[in-house]
Amino acid sequence: MSREIITVEEMRAIDAGSAAAGVPTRTLMENAGRAVADAIVARFKPRPTAVLCGPGNNGGDGWVAARYLLERGWPVWVETLVPRDTLKGDAKDAAAAFTGETYALSRDNPRAELVVDALFGAGLSRPLEGEAARAANAFWKRADRVVAIDVPSGIDGDTGMALNEISFGAALTVTFVSKKPAHVLMPGRALCGEIVVADIGAPEDVVAAQKVSLFENDPSLWSLPWPEPDAHKNERGHVIVASGGRARTGAARLSARAALRGGAGLVTVLSPPDALDENAAQLTAIMVREARDEAAYAQAARIARALVIGPAFGTSDDHYKLLLAAIGAEPRAPLVLDADALTLLSPITHGFTSRDVLTPHVGEFRRAFPGIWSSSSNRIDATRAAAAYARCVVLLKGPDTVIAAPDGRAIVNTTGSPFLATAGSGDVLAGLIAALISQGMESFEAAAVAVWLHGKAGERLGPGLIAEDVTEILPAILNDLAPMDLKAALNG
Repeated sequence: MSREIITVEEMRAIDAGSAAAGVPTRTLMENAGRAVADAIVARFKPRPTAVLCGPGNNGGDGWVAARYLLERGWPVWVETLVPRDTLKGDAKDAAAAFTGETYALSRDNPRAELVVDALFGAGLSRPLEGEAARAANAFWKRADRVVAIDVPSGIDGDTGMALNEISFGAALTVTFVSKKPAHVLMPGRALCGEIVVADIGAPEDVVAAQKVSLFENDPSLWSLPWPEPDAHKNERGHVIVASGGRARTGAARLSARAALRGGAGLVTVLSPPDALDENAAQLTAIMVREARDEAAYAQAARIARALVIGPAFGTSDDHYKLLLAAIGAEPRAPLVLDADALTLLSPITHGFTSRDVLTPHVGEFRRAFPGIWSSSSNRIDATRAAAAYARCVVLLKGPDTVIAAPDGRAIVNTTGSPFLATAGSGDVLAGLIAALISQGMESFEAAAVAVWLHGKAGERLGPGLIAEDVTEILPAILNDLAPMDLKAALNG
């Protein structure tokens, strides 16, 4: 399945381009309605089903789906938001072809054991009102009985937000051509239930003409840097992680261990003098190096393949000077900046390079890019704007983490678990990003891989997860992704 995500505007352009290429909207509507019926039949046994149809093409898809369900022997009827004789264009033709029972949406019909929401699609720009709002509220607690066409009605297709906080929820959503932002951004993603993407016959060249640069994170988008049979540790990269002072060292060690588990050949904790013994007592395979001054941080930036600064680093003026020394080193390694480093730099005024990665959560992002956050319509737009402004990769953490490159490419991650919301989880992510960069991955891809792996670890571990657990389960997840020839070699 394609991992491209298309905006509402791009979907409209695809519809128009399809018509220009000789594939009329009526054909797309017929294919869409049939796809909805197919998805329903594949997942449910026949049961009393109400198809709620709106006034536009989303409603037209619903009329077609109702017709196909009727032809397959389902007890199905349509409840229409507007009189059938007021419909226009292809939706009018689709309604005319349906020969089953039809009622006004205001009709209260308790017979329905399944509801198909075909009121409004992803392009809805105003809140639900009247009978549509009533229906949304009536079925809010019965989302397990709802199938949505395109997106649950009331959800903005580009933001995933409910307009005026009123929307349907669904157990199954059938959309077309590709996912929309609402299918991957919260809370839309949660309200969609299972998401099926159906091919409705839009010409491939018309879709390609949109030059989509937004994707859902998936292993098909990237390749992990597997070592060659004769690999040496130095070839797998050296990650350095800056530690905080005494009694503030745990976060750096979490990052360092994640870097080692993520495949870096060498990992060093850069430690202030007062924390040297504390770090050394806790580390074995990870090395410790004393750092007394700005020169030590500049040197670390020059000799590392990737340098992590931020986890419990400190936020004093002295820490700011150490951070600037690393940023200003020439030449220097890619930087992964998190936590305290972002606080020290907020608001962001420094220009980085496309090899650097900033990893803010929402609060840190607001402080780092205040004007961008307040002027952006969604997380994707905000992250893209921040990456372009800072000239580096920006990773906005959350249940729908967004990774953006300065050139406009963006990836939305949908792996993960709420149990990853625990102390140290972000420190692990920073170390994992650095590990992949150190092995030669482009920073944008490294960030995407790290977030995907991090999310998968959260899914496997579930309740009771602590940050240390994430690094320990990484080998099993990485082994699942290993190419067959490498697995064969490992298994003799």
